[in-house]
Amino acid sequence: MKPLQNTQLLNRLERLNTIGVALSAERDNKRLLESILLGAIEITNADGGTLYTVTDDQSLKFEIMSNKTLNIELGGTTGKDIPFPPLRLYLDDGSPNLTTVAAYAALNDQAVNIDNSYLVQDFDFSGTRKFDEKTGYRSQSFLTIPMKNHEAEVIGVLQLINAIDLDTKEIIPFSIEIQSLVESLASQAAVAMTNHNLIEGLKGLFEAFIELMAEAIDQKSPYTGGHCRRVPELTMMLAQAAIDAKTGPLKSFTLNEKEFYELKIAGWLHDCGKVTTPESVMDKPTKLSAIFDRIYLIDQRFELLKKQTECTSFQAQILTLRSGGQVDFDKEQSTLEAFKLKCDEDRDFLRRSNFGGEYMTAEDQQRVADIAAMTILDENGIAQPFLSENEVYNLNIARGTLTAEEREVINNHIVVTISMLESLPYPKALKRVPEYACGHHERMDGKGYPRGLTREQMSVPARVMGIADIFEALTAKDRPYKNAKTLSESLYILGKMKLDNHIDPDLFDIFIRDKIYLKYAERFLEPAQMDEVDESKIPGYIP
Repeated sequence: MKPLQNTQLLNRLERLNTIGVALSAERDNKRLLESILLGAIEITNADGGTLYTVTDDQSLKFEIMSNKTLNIELGGTTGKDIPFPPLRLYLDDGSPNLTTVAAYAALNDQAVNIDNSYLVQDFDFSGTRKFDEKTGYRSQSFLTIPMKNHEAEVIGVLQLINAIDLDTKEIIPFSIEIQSLVESLASQAAVAMTNHNLIEGLKGLFEAFIELMAEAIDQKSPYTGGHCRRVPELTMMLAQAAIDAKTGPLKSFTLNEKEFYELKIAGWLHDCGKVTTPESVMDKPTKLSAIFDRIYLIDQRFELLKKQTECTSFQAQILTLRSGGQVDFDKEQSTLEAFKLKCDEDRDFLRRSNFGGEYMTAEDQQRVADIAAMTILDENGIAQPFLSENEVYNLNIARGTLTAEEREVINNHIVVTISMLESLPYPKALKRVPEYACGHHERMDGKGYPRGLTREQMSVPARVMGIADIFEALTAKDRPYKNAKTLSESLYILGKMKLDNHIDPDLFDIFIRDKIYLKYAERFLEPAQMDEVDESKIPGYIP
């Protein structure tokens, strides 16, 4: 082996330092592994090499392969799969696999430097020789280095093949000096890999926890199940469309990879405050729901009213007959039947009114008041209003099933969300999560809640989330107070919201023009909701 000249050694040390710095800054795992192998090949002037990682099932997985002479580049960022199965560290009988060089190095935490594989008897190079016979290549010198993490566990193996003499271009052994350099690089590489794995592990745990919270909220209410999962999906679709816009007011809008991830996290957390919302309010399926649906009490009350009216009529007829008067039984019966029919009609009306809708007319609200004005005798024979004040108040809810007080409880979830999210110690890359997540109930005209922000006071990502939240709610098939709306119905309402200065007009136009609504519908809506959409009839849409 020819020792390195001082100049060569110095140059390689400088290159080793540069590679080490680059490794510590790399965040993409494939590029990181690729940089480790290519850096090792560069400082050793090797013809090729392979990087393996240790798997949970005690095997060495081929991650990156490179060979200059054979023009082979596999794994990593190449997008080309390595067609070799992992190397097993232990055989079927449980004994260590010590005949394979890479496995030996991993099991014994020991570097293996082989001058000429064709002269070695301790290791099985039969597979390598078959490869050489097939390709005409000569796999001669090998340098195999285990890579250890901070806990002294071997997490990978770096194997280089065929050191090339800089002057003669011949295959030479890997020198002791070169081995020391590679061992140093392997150590730095292992630290970089460990740091990357730790960061990815914490990131994975963080995301899993967020998704778990979203799942818990969805599971808490069968009527909003899936909302916390669907809103992030729609948010990402619309945000990407805005980023891709080449014309219009948002043509310069962009989000880098970190900012896009930040918005994704905000989407998952946008309703986290609902963990404090009582199920009795969140799940209120009808206007009269409490511990049970009080409409059934009103049903019984109608039957009682009919019986009381019938008894009163019979008593009056008896008194008339006893006093010698005449009774027109047909007329009395007709009047009684007409009253019973009215009771049945009023009962059916209240049943329909009990289910919340988009709008209750003033005429229907007056009819509720008229029914309430009827009287029914209590157990003491004292006349009482047919409906209580609370029943009238609930039945006359104009939209949905919630009273003003209950809606205040629901709306408070965003206040709780703000409190929860603003209390977290975010890293710099996630600082805007609270802003994005907590703006989905704001309006462009400043009439939203909880802060009454205007369009100018809101970022584009926050406005994106507002549209995503509304459209998901419009098309959701699991709300207790309404049937699932079709695409055309939902887009009509969304268009009216644009004209009403409720949602961002530019994002709305992108939502329609790029058919984000259709891409979302194909993934999440029922076939019955997928009606034909005439975009020219959508209010406020500007192609």
